[in-house]
Amino acid sequence: MGTSHSPEENPDRDRHHLTANSEPSRAYLEQLEQDTERRKNELKHHLASHDGAADELHERLESSIEGQTTALGHVLHELHENPETAFQEHRAVKLIVDHLADHDIPAENPAFGLDTAICAEVISEDFDPACHRTIAIMSEYDALPGIGHGCGHNVIAVTGLGAFVALVELIRGTPSAFSGRVVYLGTPAEEGEGGKEIMARAGALEGIDAAVMVHSYIADLVDQVWLGRRQCTVHYRGAAAHASSHPFMGRNALDAAVLAYQGLGLLRQQTPPTDRIHAVLPEGGERPNIITEAATLQLYVRSQRPATLKALSQRVTEVLQGAALMAGVDVEIDWDSSPATLPVLGNSPLSDRWVLAQRRRGRDPYPAGTVSEVLAASTDFGNVSYRIPGIHPLISITDQDMGLHTRDFAAAAATPQAEAAGVDGAYGLAAVALDYLVDDALAQHVRDDFHAGGGGIAVESYFD
Repeated sequence: MGTSHSPEENPDRDRHHLTANSEPSRAYLEQLEQDTERRKNELKHHLASHDGAADELHERLESSIEGQTTALGHVLHELHENPETAFQEHRAVKLIVDHLADHDIPAENPAFGLDTAICAEVISEDFDPACHRTIAIMSEYDALPGIGHGCGHNVIAVTGLGAFVALVELIRGTPSAFSGRVVYLGTPAEEGEGGKEIMARAGALEGIDAAVMVHSYIADLVDQVWLGRRQCTVHYRGAAAHASSHPFMGRNALDAAVLAYQGLGLLRQQTPPTDRIHAVLPEGGERPNIITEAATLQLYVRSQRPATLKALSQRVTEVLQGAALMAGVDVEIDWDSSPATLPVLGNSPLSDRWVLAQRRRGRDPYPAGTVSEVLAASTDFGNVSYRIPGIHPLISITDQDMGLHTRDFAAAAATPQAEAAGVDGAYGLAAVALDYLVDDALAQHVRDDFHAGGGGIAVESYFD
């Protein structure tokens, strides 16, 4: 009698193994890097001439922020050492609220229906909403699963926090420093969940005229392309059958999912260069001898303008429906289980004030267009920027070439360079906010630029 073997132990089974060269070529990336270096020398700022606030007030902002350096560094490192993912940022909230309390600033938390959102404000004694402006300063503090602060949100947190405290201290010491209102918004769940859009729908931006924040990066950039993004989950449902004896009685949901995946790949040939489509198949059957009854496709689509994102979404929907027709199965297409994010609409007048503020700190941000538009991600600040004027510049926390959402970038977010970026970024945000509040001509230029760029759309219902 022969020796029995389990299928896994069968010594006679046919095995084949191929090791592919899976290391991607860096040729294209290196070409982009060369193009960036060339543009650094070629592109120049053309800054609009506005008065802004008095130099003495800017000096006081700097002094206040530098006085917070140790405390802000503590917050930065505590956030880094204790990363919390979307909607779980409870320790982060306590750190921020405690820092505000140390400066006798009350804060609302929870806020706008979110347990980990924060709201605080300072109002001038003469504030009249009919003739004075309100500006929001924003912080982010959520981390990435498994990577921690690989997007540098711990640095982003302290830039907004330090800026707001400095403006509070400024008007407490000099009540005539500005006429207006400054709102601090701690915004959770930027990473994939659209926290700012959720807050906006709950009224967070009501009565606010402009908003500013800054993002960690590998270079100082006044502006960069950020793509709009939508999420889509597709459920295909067919009919199960024995794949050998009765395949003709089945309707294969996996076939539909595969056809859709291939169709999306073919669609890329006809999309603009900056459009992005990426998908996975989390569900596609249990056993090969059963015709797959249910299959699921999850995908993101991204584009550089709201209108092109809407058009891309429609084409994707048609591909998904076509796959269902070919396979003879039912399909349910669920867009935006988390709110869609729009591209970031920049604002040149506010960006110009950012450049001047950063030059005061010894930095010189590169102009928009320095880094290729191909190297683009997404952020929920885009939804803010199409509701009200705003800026989302980038500040360097490292001299090394690395990508966001990596462990290398997470490590960089806890270095002395990151601490310096937290202080410089805080001053930049405070300075832009102050200039906007005191300079009527600048504020009008900000509004004109916003509307000229297509701002003011109905964000919540845009894709309906």
